[in-house]
Amino acid sequence: MTNGAVTILIAGTCGVLAIVAFVWFIAWPACNAYSNLWERIAAGFLSLYVLAALLLVGAAGGAAFAYYWDRIAA
Repeated sequence: MTNGAVTILIAGTCGVLAIVAFVWFIAWPACNAYSNLWERIAAGFLSLYVLAALLLVGAAGGAAFAYYWDRIAA
């Protein structure tokens, strides 16, 4: 297996685990907290805002890490 293939495998595994964790810890409890169908749909839709915030914070952290890598590594 090449280094690129290992990197893609690890990134894919982490992505799948992150989606599973989001559904398990955020989306599923939010949807099960309500009894009406429209409330469950609304809770599921609003949990997408939580997912977007998590993605933005992760992307900003990764970008900051990459930008300051020369200072971190020194």
